Amino acid sequence: MINDSCSLYPWKVQGGYNPIKVVKSEGVFFWDDNGKRYYDMTSQLVNVNIGHHNRKIIRAIKEQADRICYISPAYDVDGRQELANKIISLAPANMGKVLFTLGGAESNEHALRIARAFTGRYKVMSRYRSYHGATFGAANLSGESRRFAAEPGLSGFVKFFDPYIYRDNMGFKSEEEATAWYLSRLEQQIIFEGADQIAAIFMESVTGSNGIIIPPAGYMQGVRKLCTKYGILMVCDEVMTGWLRTGKWFACQNWDVEPDIITFSKGITCGYVPLGGVIVSREIASYFDSHQLVSGLTCSGYPMGCAVGLAVISEYERLNIPAKVAFTGKVLARELKKLYKKHSCIGDIRCIGLFAGIELVRDRATREPVSDEYMTDLISRLMNEGFSTYTHGNVLIIAPPLIITSAQIREAMSIMNRVLD
Repeated sequence: MINDSCSLYPWKVQGGYNPIKVVKSEGVFFWDDNGKRYYDMTSQLVNVNIGHHNRKIIRAIKEQADRICYISPAYDVDGRQELANKIISLAPANMGKVLFTLGGAESNEHALRIARAFTGRYKVMSRYRSYHGATFGAANLSGESRRFAAEPGLSGFVKFFDPYIYRDNMGFKSEEEATAWYLSRLEQQIIFEGADQIAAIFMESVTGSNGIIIPPAGYMQGVRKLCTKYGILMVCDEVMTGWLRTGKWFACQNWDVEPDIITFSKGITCGYVPLGGVIVSREIASYFDSHQLVSGLTCSGYPMGCAVGLAVISEYERLNIPAKVAFTGKVLARELKKLYKKHSCIGDIRCIGLFAGIELVRDRATREPVSDEYMTDLISRLMNEGFSTYTHGNVLIIAPPLIITSAQIREAMSIMNRVLD
């Protein structure tokens, strides 16, 4: 069937693509035009953290629309300073100021520009198993295949590998041993690239859509020490992992790490309106007291986004989402372990908070990934059973809205169990 819509759908071959028409959403569910209900087990694109159709968020949108929808970013407006101050109060202790954007890719673009301006260096290191956005600079930061459309790339972008213990399969006796090896390799690469030319190391605090790869013990702290040693900025991309997805306001706080820059989006407004941002350390913020910030957007400090950001944080606090994720994250981890014990097609499970990956293999001994056709069939079967998720390669992503209950987790994962049966 030919897709005859005038709308282009991202990341799709347009011909033959017929998307589900969604007519309603509420809490952790959405419904299609046939009345079928789906568990939203990835919070759409890991952004609807607060759940669908939250009335308090909708009220904040309406109230802000009645006051002011837009003003140039050169002006101040109610909500902008309040949100920036609130974010700084929740971020690691060394953070100083926030530059607001409209999304994750823009946040990473501006973080890249800020890092180069502050350090006077041009090289930037990022990881192969990473995705930082689809704009040109963010695509060059990205390491996986979605960067290919932006190539030939810009100069100065250097890639290194994640600490992917399961897939590297090198027989490490402990996470600490693995960490020492990965950090040694990274330091060698820094030296060979010329440490005095490297502005920043960009990392997703937990590798997101490329497999939910959780850093081993000591790794984040070790990268922080390397950055400090060589005068390199540590940039944590928290677009997907920020805003309590891992149980902490920012995932880097799981390891008590203070980056120089944090980028964010998604969970700050949960998709209700666009907003993103770049949080910079007090040291970087003070640099721009006497140097021009050559960055900006028409909708930087977007009043609608700032109003919603404040409302979302208020809801996170009112619903005590940090404690909730601490509890329901353990429930999800237990359900995943049950699936692992029962289904030999599961090679590995990785879970932190309500952020999990199920890696599917043909054989546990060889760790050979299942085929793309297998994953396509699995997604289709899950959707037929009312379980909405997505995959990247042979990894199935599980990241439900943070308001999900323990009973809903168990019911949703029972669907997964039936489909794997």
